[in-house]
Amino acid sequence: MKVIDLVKRQRILSIEVIPPDRGRDIDEIFSAIDEIMEFSPSFINVTRHAPEIDYIEFEDRIIKVPKIRRPGTVGVSAAIKNRYNVDVVPHVLCLGMNKFEIEDMLIDLKYLEIENVFVIRGELENKKEIDERDGYKHADELVDQISKMNKGIYLYPVENPKPTNFCIGVAGYPEKHYEALNMEEDLKYLKKKIDAGADYVITQMFFDFEIYKNFVERSREIGINVPIIPGIKPIVQFKSMVKIPSNFFVSIPKEFVFAMQEARTPQEEFKIGTRYMSKLVDKLLNYGVPGIHIFTMGRGKSTKALLEAIYK
Repeated sequence: MKVIDLVKRQRILSIEVIPPDRGRDIDEIFSAIDEIMEFSPSFINVTRHAPEIDYIEFEDRIIKVPKIRRPGTVGVSAAIKNRYNVDVVPHVLCLGMNKFEIEDMLIDLKYLEIENVFVIRGELENKKEIDERDGYKHADELVDQISKMNKGIYLYPVENPKPTNFCIGVAGYPEKHYEALNMEEDLKYLKKKIDAGADYVITQMFFDFEIYKNFVERSREIGINVPIIPGIKPIVQFKSMVKIPSNFFVSIPKEFVFAMQEARTPQEEFKIGTRYMSKLVDKLLNYGVPGIHIFTMGRGKSTKALLEAIYK
């Protein structure tokens, strides 16, 4: 079922998982999902990583290749859908494929009867080295391509084309994208994605209810009227908390930082983190959000503890 239809039926709960590292086993993902399935997630997002330039050395030469550290988004999505009978939402990136390769990927997803996609540009430090001919620099361009496929308009000439039927999600940044000049400019980019055909928004993680509330209000003021689903990341370790601002360009409230600093054991950190995040979710639910999206990062224990605190 499409995400937009799920949201209309009920307040959704969704989770996000990352494919295993190259050469690892998909059972790692299943173990994390097994921890959470008792809460009946509405859908599961599967991330996709942009390629990075790598060098592979052979006996007679060294070659430069684009390498994806965590491949398998389509395969993982199909495996989860088959194993758990749950809707899946694979990420589709602008970077790493040209628009013709993206069309082929979308056709694969159609054949797998996957109705939902989540479109992001992708982050890549050395993206200038990747060949982006016939590619996209911005997510709204990719949203537009998928919207056209939903109308039966393909890049290659096709006789009697059958339209796709994708529901399109996009990312929103309550504290603005780190490349945006200011919040106003960032909201303009989000509006372009919605105008291109996006059906809903999932936000980047945040840790202050007022930040989300302000983001929604400002979005509505400029005509963004699609569902805005808050993205939540459980933090149950102080050492993980320290990495969050530099990795994701978000801020953490001082009271949360202080509480974690005062914890004397890992067990106390876990309890404090779970309690803080559950209170944040309670505020969001009381505000009337369309659902909660949890970034699991492949860790089922902390997500399960948060869900138990919220729903039990």
